[in-house]
Order: sequence, then structure tokens, then C-alpha cells
Amino acid sequence: MFSTVAVDGAVRSWEDLRLQDFAQGFFFGAGFFTTFRIEAGAPWFLARHLWRLRSSLAAYPHAVRPPPHEFLAEDAVRETLQRCLRADAALGPDFHGVGKLSVSDGHVLLTFREHAPESERLRHEGRALDTWEPGAYRGGESTLNHKGLAYFRQYARMERLPLLGNEAGEVCELPTANVFCVLGETLVTPPLSSPCLPGIIREVLLEAGQVGTLPVVERALPFEQLTAVSACVFTNAAMLATGVPRLLGRALPGSLALAQEVRARVEAVAARER
Repeated sequence: MFSTVAVDGAVRSWEDLRLQDFAQGFFFGAGFFTTFRIEAGAPWFLARHLWRLRSSLAAYPHAVRPPPHEFLAEDAVRETLQRCLRADAALGPDFHGVGKLSVSDGHVLLTFREHAPESERLRHEGRALDTWEPGAYRGGESTLNHKGLAYFRQYARMERLPLLGNEAGEVCELPTANVFCVLGETLVTPPLSSPCLPGIIREVLLEAGQVGTLPVVERALPFEQLTAVSACVFTNAAMLATGVPRLLGRALPGSLALAQEVRARVEAVAARER
């Protein structure tokens, strides 16, 4: 992570942050965050990320103290981001990487990191998903529809990256991504009630309604149906889409091409929204 950060719009140094300014977020995970892709200094889907943050704050008004409204205004966040990039030669105005907005204790913290070291390899080779936890979630658990700072449940599973499911034997998500599977002639992703995070790329694809010739739909995805899946990708805002060349031991050779189509669709929408 880079040393330059911003707190409530003011450019600061990570080393100068005060724990007492984020005590509820640090000690209790009482807050929310979002991570977004930055290309050539431009944040992707920033308005969508901010809307999700504001929605999470509105859902838990007595548990998380919100910041002043203007600190989460899109123009203000964009300006803060640009001031951070200009202030740090290690970032620079053409920065490519990931931004993170964390909200807790009435404050907004903006931080930056480089793209993951394996991102280019995963783009070309994909990632196999060979483990699963069918009872990891409870159906309808609403906290999992929000990206809370209490993220240890997901963080502890990041290396293994298992498919997480609910007590009904339905796929929910990955620890850091939404899942899309081709069943027949349809690209299926689990519903929010499964539960799963309302990921930004997930939202873009559902709004688009189609990837190539495949309609994109939201519906329950039982683990038993995974034997009929012909291609699979997982999506998040930092990586966009990653193909799954092997799913629970089955080879899915069409997944890399599907991931390429998904990325192209997402990149087209991002170009319009920037």
C-alpha cells in the first residue's frame, strides 16, 4: 500500500493517521468499504461504488456514524483522488492500480495499492476453483449484502478461494468475488438473497442483460447443478472478470473466452460512465 492517503478530503500520510479517529471501525468493524479500479488516473464506476457505500450506511444508521454527506459526493472524491495522485510521485497522475474507500466513525479514508502481482497471469490463465463450503452462509443473511470492515470471514478464505454456499446447498459467492456460470444458453449468477455481495461488476452485467449471445439472469444456483456448467467466471471491481478453467475437478475450456467477453462488455460500460 502507498503511504499517501486522504482523510475527509485532506491529503495525509498513512504514518500520521490516528487510531482514535477510527476506533469503532478498528475495534468493532463498524464501517464499510469499497475497492475500485483506477486506470490512467481515472476511477472506474465511482458513482456506483459511492451509491453502494451510502446504501450500506443508510441500512445501519445506528451502528455506523456516517460522515458528512459532502465527503461522499462524487465530485469531491474525484478531486481528492487527483490531489493524492499529484502529491505522490510514486502514484502520479497516470496511476494504474486500486483505490479503497473506507467509511467509519464519521470519517472517509482513501488509500491506494498496486494491482495484484498475479493479475496479468490470472487474466490469461484464469484460476481453478476446486474447494467448496456448502454451509458457510445462511440464506437471507442481510449483513453479507454489505461490504463491512468486519471482513475476517472472507479474508481468512482468500488463499483457498472456495465456493461459498448456504444451508440449502446453493452457491452464494467467492470470498472476494461474485460467480457467473453458463447453464444451457444462460449466464446465471446467484441472487442477493442467497446471500452475496451486490458487486459492481455483477450489477453492470445484470443491467447489460447479455454477454455475447448469453442472457444474464439472477437465480438460485444449487451446487448439484454445477456438473452441468459449461463455463464459469468470477467478477470483482479490481480484476473485472477471471475465467475458471477447472471447476470442482471438471475442465471448463470455454471459461477463458467467456471471461474475455465479460471484460470487453464491462470495459465498454466503463468507458461510457467515465
